[in-house]
Amino acid sequence: MAKIENNLEVIQHHIEQAKQRANTQQQVNIIAVTKQVDVARTEEAIAAGILHLGENRPEGLENKLQAIDSKVSWHYIGSLQTRKVKQVIDRIDYLHSLDRLSLAQEIEKRATKTVKCFVQVNVSGEDSKHGLTNEQAVEFIKQLEQFSKIEVVGLMTMAPFTEDDTVIRNVFKQLKQLQQQVTELSIPNVPCTELSMGMSNDYEIAVEEGATFVRIGTALVG
Repeated sequence: MAKIENNLEVIQHHIEQAKQRANTQQQVNIIAVTKQVDVARTEEAIAAGILHLGENRPEGLENKLQAIDSKVSWHYIGSLQTRKVKQVIDRIDYLHSLDRLSLAQEIEKRATKTVKCFVQVNVSGEDSKHGLTNEQAVEFIKQLEQFSKIEVVGLMTMAPFTEDDTVIRNVFKQLKQLQQQVTELSIPNVPCTELSMGMSNDYEIAVEEGATFVRIGTALVG
């Protein structure tokens, strides 16, 4: 298994190349998706310089939190069941899967601090993916103004798993356009400055289209 330090260097190089192609100096944060990775491998990622870790199950998150003492940002990147909000919400720094009013209401009820949230958008419209349509997302975000514990820092999506770069790029481009539409609403708790998009197979395209957070598992930690 390749050293995470070496993998990270390759990924960072590819990100810089993508930024040059897009003529941008935007900061891109790498989230190491550690949901299927043990504590030792996760600590190796932190030692290599990773500052953001992503988990998708309450149990996995709790296990890592108990074992890891490092100052990192914790991202919950999976669909979060309303009944499990209380297990998770005060333990994370970012939630990447806000997609319904019942979840927002439960966060408002359970959180003891403001939670940085990404609204999940199913841009591709695939049945296998969670998230709102572009139109639903705008209306949903307008409703979130009433929640004091929720800060919508950005939008999240996943592109289809395909080798057709044009299809992937179009999904990311649409999310960027939606972000611009949302920021124009000027809602106080919706800065929406971030875009969480791009994974191991498509993060370079995501960066070219404006990603500020990329969620990388296989290419980084195996």
